[in-house]
Amino acid sequence: MNKKNTKKESTENSNGMEKIVSLCKRRGFVFPGSEIYGGLAGTYDWGHFGVALKNNIKQSWWKKFVDARRDMYGIDAAILMNGKVWEATGHVANFADPLDGKQFNTMLKTEVGAGEEAAISYLRPETAQGMFVNFKNTVDAFHPKLPFGMAQIGKAFRNEIAPRDFLFRQREFEQMEIEYFVRSETWEKYFEYWRGEMLGWMEEVGINMGKVHELEVLKEDRAHYSSRTVDFYFDFPFGNKELFGLAYRADFDLKTHKLEYTDEEEGGKMVPHVIEPTFGVDRAVLAVLLSAYMEDEKDGEIRSYLKLKPNIAPVICAVSPLLKNKPELVEYANTKVYAPLKEEFGRVAWDDNGNIGKRYRRQDEIGTPFCIVVDFDTLSDDTVTVRDRDTGGQERVKVSELTRFIKNKI
Repeated sequence: MNKKNTKKESTENSNGMEKIVSLCKRRGFVFPGSEIYGGLAGTYDWGHFGVALKNNIKQSWWKKFVDARRDMYGIDAAILMNGKVWEATGHVANFADPLDGKQFNTMLKTEVGAGEEAAISYLRPETAQGMFVNFKNTVDAFHPKLPFGMAQIGKAFRNEIAPRDFLFRQREFEQMEIEYFVRSETWEKYFEYWRGEMLGWMEEVGINMGKVHELEVLKEDRAHYSSRTVDFYFDFPFGNKELFGLAYRADFDLKTHKLEYTDEEEGGKMVPHVIEPTFGVDRAVLAVLLSAYMEDEKDGEIRSYLKLKPNIAPVICAVSPLLKNKPELVEYANTKVYAPLKEEFGRVAWDDNGNIGKRYRRQDEIGTPFCIVVDFDTLSDDTVTVRDRDTGGQERVKVSELTRFIKNKI
């Protein structure tokens, strides 16, 4: 590629990122943290639609990897843990990045307790150890047979030296993680199994699989506990960067914590090996947004919209009276259309701000798949206009059929 093309591609990528950041703030997805006081690098606040999008992604993950399975046990471990946990795992000594030739520990340190009785603790830098230290509790409570897993969605914290690239690298972030316990001789089979499951879920939430690449991590680049790692990379505007990871942790963690499993099938005690699929929530949201962002031309103007899957979109449909100064339209739209749909789907918006064209553009940028408009014909024939986000096409649908219509579409 010549320098001219490289420069053009770089500019396009930069513009693409700027458009996403701008849209996220303008439409209430993500705001800079503590903005009115000058902000705090590496922190972001989630707005109304951002919370909805993030929760939909997390719910999709939990449904697939926990609720739909018979071998998975959920947990929500405390963010603060006894400092001995991080000493045992080597985090206190080794969880560091180079800074001016020295190693800088990126764990965020705090104190638990008051005065001289205060003990040093840390805001957890990962969610994994919260599961490992509850391995015995889970086994004692549920008596699971191998293979089985533990799953958790939760916050983690790292005092990043240089947080950057919007949601990609932050000091406070969220992980969706699984520790899957297997017999040592079966780890390769389950490693490949989870590789496929991870790729399947990425596609389900709308990540552009053409931008996903797998990287076999070399031994010298792997974490000390990993015997094999495959990282999933995504073509972000700022480069091809890590999205999710799949690691074979062998028996490192359970041995570190001196934990065993009583094998009722084969008799005796043993230490299971671990396959670890790890997903970053914030990076997943960013990849979904970048995958969904589209531009086309409508009515002679450039239209930007988010082509989000209906199960992930913050709003499934928006309801509007054609004119907000006509009480008969507002009353009908509110009581006979909006209220029933809101009760059925929850993720339904009321939008009467501006003319109908502006409402369509606003809902397009939010990623709302359908806009429903109550007009004067509705008052006589009980039909409404349903507009499709992606095509801009419109059709008349009976009010009594709206719920079924939307269910069939999603």
